[in-house]
Amino acid sequence: MKKCVITVVGKDTVGIIAKVCTYLADTNINILDISQTIVDGYFNMMAIVNVEHSVKDIASVAKELEKLGLSIGVTIHCQREEIFEKMHRL
Repeated sequence: MKKCVITVVGKDTVGIIAKVCTYLADTNINILDISQTIVDGYFNMMAIVNVEHSVKDIASVAKELEKLGLSIGVTIHCQREEIFEKMHRL
């Protein structure tokens, strides 16, 4: 299984989760785990996804999610799980 970590951060607005999840579904990316919080009006979401059956390569997905984030006023990052783990290892 090829996993990625997706993070979404920004001011809370209606439809953030819907737009991100719709993109993932349209790209055949399965959400394995997801959590979201809103603190003092700021939205934060983290999702672990399976990109094994994605109709697009990970680099394209990351760029398109970043562009989607800009269009809805949030920052979206998508990283392969192994890179995320290496960056956050103490």
